[in-house]
Amino acid sequence: MPKASDIKKNTAVEYNNRVYIIRDIERSVPQGRSGGSLYRMRMYDVVTGSKIDETFKDSDMLPLADLIRRNVMFSYLDGEQLVFMDSEDYTPYNLNKEGIADEVLFIDENTQGLQVVLVDGTPVTLELPSSVDLEIIETSPSIKGGSATARTKPATLSTGLTIQVPEHISTGDRIKINTTEHKFMGRADK
Repeated sequence: MPKASDIKKNTAVEYNNRVYIIRDIERSVPQGRSGGSLYRMRMYDVVTGSKIDETFKDSDMLPLADLIRRNVMFSYLDGEQLVFMDSEDYTPYNLNKEGIADEVLFIDENTQGLQVVLVDGTPVTLELPSSVDLEIIETSPSIKGGSATARTKPATLSTGLTIQVPEHISTGDRIKINTTEHKFMGRADK
């Protein structure tokens, strides 16, 4: 059973006899208090979708929920639902666009390594790979010799996400992005 300090975003935990997905974690260190950090977690009930905010001490133990991860590919958008297809048995899993708004910014039809998280057979969230390859659709012109400087410029990707890229990168390039830190990692392999 992990401590609150070891819990990551999109983890499913059991709390008050219900299963919650952790959507956001804010760490704070209270002044003048001997002891550890506090972790304020925004949690969504996987059954009802209701939201609660709870604060835990770093040493509080949170049991992980029993969940299953399935490898999937993005299939299509159906209104406010994104439909993902199981890579093995082609089972479709629908996830509400609003519930995975952060993850949607990293997904196109070519994204590999996606996993749908199931709790009691119900899809509750989407887990991204550590990095994805996306195409730049708009950025200022590349500067020759720009790779010798550390200066960056904003670039808009095919999914609508905007990140900072080095000056030598141009529109049309496919780049690798770290999904946790939202940072440029390099050009994508061809």
